[in-house]
Amino acid sequence: MNTKTLPGLLELSSAAHSHLCPRQILGVRMGMYAGELLNLHLPQSDKRLLVIIETDGCFADGLSAATNATVGHRTLRVEDYGKTAAVFIDTKTERAIRVAPALNIRQQACEYVPEESRHYSAQMQAYQIMPDEVMFNTQEVMLTVSMQSILSRPGLRVNCDVCGEEIMNEREVKQNGLTLCRACAGNSYYHTPVCTPAHVMELYTVE
Repeated sequence: MNTKTLPGLLELSSAAHSHLCPRQILGVRMGMYAGELLNLHLPQSDKRLLVIIETDGCFADGLSAATNATVGHRTLRVEDYGKTAAVFIDTKTERAIRVAPALNIRQQACEYVPEESRHYSAQMQAYQIMPDEVMFNTQEVMLTVSMQSILSRPGLRVNCDVCGEEIMNEREVKQNGLTLCRACAGNSYYHTPVCTPAHVMELYTVE
């Protein structure tokens, strides 16, 4: 398998799914295009490229195959906006480019393979041959937080003063002299009887 070519990358992406779908192809094509835009050799063998993807699922697997950006390497992040789009950041130059499918990409796919009446099959075929400039919209963007904050300093560890759990990579929050995890600081996607904003406020008022 040649993972430098589109067929090889599609094979790599589909291996975990036992099938190939249009969104995987979109992810692979988008990742390859981002490498050209940033003049980076992909799939990467280092951690220079950081990808912030705006949805999960098959699209993410295709993009990861093309870029070798992964959660385990801390080079792939998910900001779930429900969009098949991503921001690609060269961490050396801090240049950031957002790439998203063209708004009419499905209609364009049907025009590229007019002999195919089924939309799904048209997308499967067309997404492999359409020019990048037709498939995608690109935009230079600026991050709302610093690159240093995103990357942090791996290996640093502290413990939350409320729940006691370990916090890595400078993700702790300082409030009223306490070191808190984000959950105990009130910025959480869940609540527990032990670690709640009300419990933290009780600590603040203890004399």
